[in-house]
Amino acid sequence: MKQSIYIADDHPILIKGLNELLIEKKMNVIGIATDGQSALNFIIKNKPDIAILDVEMPNLTGIEIADECKKNNIITKIILITLHKEIDLYLKAKKLNIYGYLLKEFALEEIETCINSVKNGIPYFSKNVKKYIGFTNESNSILKELTLGERRILKLISQHKTNKEIGHILFTSPRTIEKHRSKIITKLNLGQQTGSLSKWVLKNKHLFN
Repeated sequence: MKQSIYIADDHPILIKGLNELLIEKKMNVIGIATDGQSALNFIIKNKPDIAILDVEMPNLTGIEIADECKKNNIITKIILITLHKEIDLYLKAKKLNIYGYLLKEFALEEIETCINSVKNGIPYFSKNVKKYIGFTNESNSILKELTLGERRILKLISQHKTNKEIGHILFTSPRTIEKHRSKIITKLNLGQQTGSLSKWVLKNKHLFN
């Protein structure tokens, strides 16, 4: 029996394109919606095998729907599609045990591969996601070069703490924290331009959650 697929997106061109493409591929599309609340109601009632959800929709977002499904132990496998390229959004989605994550600009070309993977119980996270949101595989290995104290400072920087606040938390002076920051900058090979460390931490914030 073909797995049932449900689509929810508030962009008429994309939802039409997805629906037509999946029908053309002989997939079992059982419904569509253009807002999040309608999508959640349908999923709760009908429990489709797969739900393709836009991250940003009226009433409820795809992330909120995924959260509700997880809380209520609904076994529908969720694929999220989004225009947004923020790393925090990607990591939040992964924590909700979603099965797929696609950038909207590549959705039509990747959706068939994604669905076939998900059908077999294998999550599919587009390589384009990592490419476009600046998710660097090198970052984890770079952190191994830092001491535990230096990593603690980076985590506090990611929480927007000042040198004074970090010094207070770590029971040391702001000047000592500044020296640590200089060492970290050297180890990360960031250069000495103003704000280079803060920019790096912002880009790699996912490493400090």
